[in-house]
Amino acid sequence: MLVEVCANSLESALNAQNAGADRIELCLELGLGGITPSFGLLKLIKEKITIPVHVLIRPRSGDFTYDDLEFETMLHDIQLCVELGFEGIVSGALHADLKLDIERTTKLSLASKDLNFTFHRAFDWVKDPFLVLNQLEKIGVDYILTSGQQLKAIDGLELLTQLHQKAKTCTIMPGSGINADNARLFKEKGFKVIHLSGTTFYPKNANLSRLPMSTLSFFQEDKKIISDIKILKDVVNRVK
Repeated sequence: MLVEVCANSLESALNAQNAGADRIELCLELGLGGITPSFGLLKLIKEKITIPVHVLIRPRSGDFTYDDLEFETMLHDIQLCVELGFEGIVSGALHADLKLDIERTTKLSLASKDLNFTFHRAFDWVKDPFLVLNQLEKIGVDYILTSGQQLKAIDGLELLTQLHQKAKTCTIMPGSGINADNARLFKEKGFKVIHLSGTTFYPKNANLSRLPMSTLSFFQEDKKIISDIKILKDVVNRVK
C-alpha cells in the first residue's frame, strides 16, 4: 500500500521521507484545509526531498469556487510546479451549487501536463459523488482524495468502499483521521493508497497573553477576505 503524507513544512516533509512514506502532498496551513505552498518552500523541497511530491494548488481557504483572478493564479502556480519538476498536482474547482466545475478542473488538469493529478477534498462537498467520479475519470484525473464525505475517513468507509469498487481509471485515496490504529483496515478493504498528516503539536514562542497574532474572526469557511477598495480609498484620501 502506498502511503502519502500531507506535509505542511520542510521539517514535516523530511520526517515523512525518513519514516518511509512513499509520497508527499505539500501544502501550507493544515488548519485551513491546506493552501498553496510558498516558492521558497517549493525550491527547498526539490533540493532535499527525493520521494515524489504532489503540490496542493489552492489559493485560499474556504470554498472551492474561484473568481477569474484566483483561477489565473492557480494556473501560474501549476506552471511553476511543472517547471520545477514536481511529480503531481492536487487541485480542483466546484460551482457555487457544489457541482463539479468541469471546465476549470479540466484546465487545471491540462495545465499539469504529464504530472499526476489529484482532485482534492472538494469531492467531499459534491451532492452526487458517483456522478462526479464518472466526470473526473472522463477528465483523466489520477486520484481522488476523499474522506467518504464524513469528517473522518473511517466514518465514510461505506461510501469509500463503493467508490473504490466503481472506479475504473481513477484511484480512490482515503484521507482524514487515518492513524496507526485504523490504517491497516483500509488495506484490508483493498485500497491502494492512504493519505494522512500524522501531526503532533509542539509548543512555540507565542505571546498569547499579551498580543496574539491570530485573528479568529478571520477564520470563516463561508467567507473570503478581500481588501475593500472603498475602505482603502477612504484611508488614502485622508492621508494624501
